[in-house]
Amino acid sequence: MMVALAIALVVLPLAPALASSLTARARPLGFTAAGSSLATLAVAIVLAVRLASGHRTSALSGFIYLDSLSGFFVLTIAIVVALASLGSGAYLRAEEQRGELSPLQVRLYFIFFALFASLMLGSFETGNLGLLWVLIEASTLASCVLVGLEAKAVSLEAAWKYIIISSFGVTIALVGTLFLYYAASAIAGSPTEHLTWSYLYGHAGALHHDTLRLAFLLVLVGYGTKVGLAPMHTWLPDAHSEAPSPASAMLSAALLNTGMYAIIRFLAVTNRGLGSGFASDALLVLGFLSITIGALFLVLRVNFKRMFAYSSVEHMGIIAVALGFGGTLGLYGALLHTLSHAIGKAVLFLTSGDLVLRYRTRLVAEVRGVFGAMPLTGAVLLLAALAVTGSPPFGLFLSELTIVRAGFAASSPALVGLLLLLLVIAFVALMRACAGMALGPPSQDAGELAGDGADGIALPYRERSSRLLAAAPLILGLGALLLLGLWIPAGLNTLITHSIGVIS
Repeated sequence: MMVALAIALVVLPLAPALASSLTARARPLGFTAAGSSLATLAVAIVLAVRLASGHRTSALSGFIYLDSLSGFFVLTIAIVVALASLGSGAYLRAEEQRGELSPLQVRLYFIFFALFASLMLGSFETGNLGLLWVLIEASTLASCVLVGLEAKAVSLEAAWKYIIISSFGVTIALVGTLFLYYAASAIAGSPTEHLTWSYLYGHAGALHHDTLRLAFLLVLVGYGTKVGLAPMHTWLPDAHSEAPSPASAMLSAALLNTGMYAIIRFLAVTNRGLGSGFASDALLVLGFLSITIGALFLVLRVNFKRMFAYSSVEHMGIIAVALGFGGTLGLYGALLHTLSHAIGKAVLFLTSGDLVLRYRTRLVAEVRGVFGAMPLTGAVLLLAALAVTGSPPFGLFLSELTIVRAGFAASSPALVGLLLLLLVIAFVALMRACAGMALGPPSQDAGELAGDGADGIALPYRERSSRLLAAAPLILGLGALLLLGLWIPAGLNTLITHSIGVIS
């Protein structure tokens, strides 16, 4: 049953790719993507509920492996895929009507969006670290097409930069994986077992310490490039700002977490073999560097999609710091922050798509009066910005509070003080920019699409169905963030708790 669910989870997102062989129109492909993503989410929920009990499933010599941590990340990414899929249909339809995307570009978008989602979900369902690397690298290739979809000079440049830097980083991760395999070669067992996470975790104490240290550092730098940890983050602002906004949501809220998942798996083996000191120090260094760079670049406030991308760098740094603080509180805060940030950033990037369609620009200074021109989009922009900056009563406030408590529990008051200072800087910078865009008189009306707001839903889409499809992920995402800030469902709490038990 568990294996069947795992297979369904990878196959269901491919429906839009299959449908694209029949049509190249954004509307039917968008509805197909929405339906398949909701079915995928339903399967992910069932899988997460079964795995929340602490049950593990392994098949095909560990090539298929599921535990509570797998279930948590599968649920997180399935939520992001659902939100982005709902937004994709409306966004691509609007771009199609404007003549910005050809039928070939629409078809390519849904094919590679489907492959991207399937590969990411598949990466959480394997216990073989070699196959994990293959799936993460394949997801890089699939998402690269989405970054360069518009075929403009800046988007093609961003796509090349993304593929070169990310592939170089993942190659470093491969070297780290090989060093771990070498460290395990002296242990009894088959060659396949020497790359199986559960086997490595169980025999971590027998691994050669120096080789294990080198392997973790290489993996941290390599997969840290995918995560967007500084100073390996330079591809991220370009790729996130030039991709279509629903694809940007996938890159920020899903792809980065896939790299973080790989780091967590290696972290568990390293901590079990060496103790927590070595890996924690490395994570704290890269984490605080990422938060600092992300917060400082938020102050520039030039391109709002690049601004949201630097916010992702900051939040990936926060998760790394939480892992560095360690302990039950640190791990709980890291996982809760992963989920809350994924939902919040998906909503924020989908909102940016409405702004791009309406104002025909990505410049903060040229977007004003969003709340007056598009009341729903303006309200979501402000609320999502508050949520992403860790304001109560949203989920990121609770996760950041947990991380601060973890810092005090780890006897790091100075680091906690630095973390709070950087969070304040990020809050002021992001809210100043978003409040400036949302409030005040409209800066221009030239970008308005025909039929905008005809039924009271002020979004830049012509058909009512497109407006409803675009509004749904914004409202559902904000609702989920509010829920996570006020109440953590018992099932989710159990899933996170058992995930901590898997890796600690």
